[in-house]
Amino acid sequence: MSTTAMPQFLSAARFVVVGASASREKFGNRVLRWYQQHGLEVVPVNPREKEIEGVAAVPSLAEVPGNPADYSVSVITPPAATAAVIKLGVERGFTRFWLQPGAEFPGWEAFAKDHGVAIIGGGACILRDAKL
Repeated sequence: MSTTAMPQFLSAARFVVVGASASREKFGNRVLRWYQQHGLEVVPVNPREKEIEGVAAVPSLAEVPGNPADYSVSVITPPAATAAVIKLGVERGFTRFWLQPGAEFPGWEAFAKDHGVAIIGGGACILRDAKL
């Protein structure tokens, strides 16, 4: 489990949940609510929803408003989609990512090192492992 970047990740001014879901049973919704329950500003990303848990959703990481350097990004997507999300995020200037369990793509650790970004993964779960 790669958790050394947790303090840096959790110190962000704002957060993004890629793979946020309107279904309260889904992990993407539970992670979004975790941020809300801790009083943190969060933007849900979902291409099919306009609003999730009372927060305006955006269709992709490319539409997240403001400065990417202000955000940390939780990713709850299938591994094939995760790779594309992380690549887009890096292109936009996001530098902190947390791949929730099951979202890791092959080579994510090497990708992080090669691109100079912080990626938490390997089974670490924000719902269980985050310490604010």
